Amino acid sequence: MKKKYVYWQDDDMWLGYLEDYPDYWTQGETEAELKENLLDIYQDLTDGTIPKNA
Repeated sequence: MKKKYVYWQDDDMWLGYLEDYPDYWTQGETEAELKENLLDIYQDLTDGTIPKNA
C-alpha cells in the first residue's frame, strides 16, 4: 500500500507527516529513518495504539 507524505530537511533533521494525518509529525536523522518513523505512526494510527483526532 502506498501512502503520500510531506517531508523536508531542516538543518540536519528530516521532518514529515502523512497527508492523511497532518497533525502527526515525526522526524529522522536520515530520509530513510523518517520513512520508517512515518510507517510506525501509520501502523499505530490504524491499529488504534494512537487515537485519531475527531
